[in-house]
Amino acid sequence: MDTGDRAAMMGRIEAATVRFLDTVRALPESEAHEPSLLPGWSRGHVITHVARSGDALRELMAGARTGVPAYGYASAEAREADITTGARRPVAEQLTDVIASAESFATEAAAMTDEFADTPVRVMAYAEFPASECLLRRLVELELHHVDLGLSYKVADWPVDFATLDLHEPMRTQRADRR
Repeated sequence: MDTGDRAAMMGRIEAATVRFLDTVRALPESEAHEPSLLPGWSRGHVITHVARSGDALRELMAGARTGVPAYGYASAEAREADITTGARRPVAEQLTDVIASAESFATEAAAMTDEFADTPVRVMAYAEFPASECLLRRLVELELHHVDLGLSYKVADWPVDFATLDLHEPMRTQRADRR
């Protein structure tokens, strides 16, 4: 992904982030702990997951930039515990968390240069992918999980450029599952 493509992708991520945050801002406390569209997860789980996945992707990009390997999450168990604990917080705390995560992701993404864009990274023990793909993965996380909140944002609300974006697996199937 070249510099122009990265700038365009950052614009898409910023717009998706604004939409997601607007939905969270409007979420009444009484609905935050209700079930989301993801089995076993409340809306709080989804919001916290978006924050933690943003942190994980930021860490992968930072690892590529600094040469210090990062895996996004300490372990699958730590990931699950962080999401479960975060899901119980009041909406205002979840909102503050997801804003801080989005801002730190954007800061690290802005530091991405061609020098490390192709550096292989991986989340825990999953397959490697180039650091520049962290941007695409962030966009996918925001768009899919916004729908997963089970509120006003629906698949039909996806921007055309996201709905028609050529995704590879597993992102292609994850998007198709929401349709």
